[in-house]
Amino acid sequence: MTTVKEVCELLEGWFPAQLAESWDAVGLVVGRPENPVTSVLLTVDVTEETVAEAITDGVDIIIAHHPLLFGGVTSVAATDYKGRIIHDLIGANIALLVAHTNADSADPGVSDALAEALGVRHTCPLEPSAGLRLDKFVVFVPA
Repeated sequence: MTTVKEVCELLEGWFPAQLAESWDAVGLVVGRPENPVTSVLLTVDVTEETVAEAITDGVDIIIAHHPLLFGGVTSVAATDYKGRIIHDLIGANIALLVAHTNADSADPGVSDALAEALGVRHTCPLEPSAGLRLDKFVVFVPA
């Protein structure tokens, strides 16, 4: 049986988190990695309506393009909109996974799919990406 962790790993293979902008919030937001997945809901934005649909349809994981939690979060109390969504997801045992600028920057990615759908043939980045962030490690061994 496929798990939340395996779905996360699959998306990470297509849309590596390293491609996300530094200000973005991507990855697993809510959910237990070991939980089974038999049904997925794809959405651009996580709303109370999409969560209600997921609950009604017995969905195990929602994959969203836009982050639900963005910037400094100080509360997920059920007294506000996003807090209610988080509580509904947890209460229904539904995972939430976000792929935003990492999906936009991937090759091929969301931008490529949109360009193809619109019939755009010649594309180039508006702002070149710095690419994957790499670290250099040097190891010395005895001769």
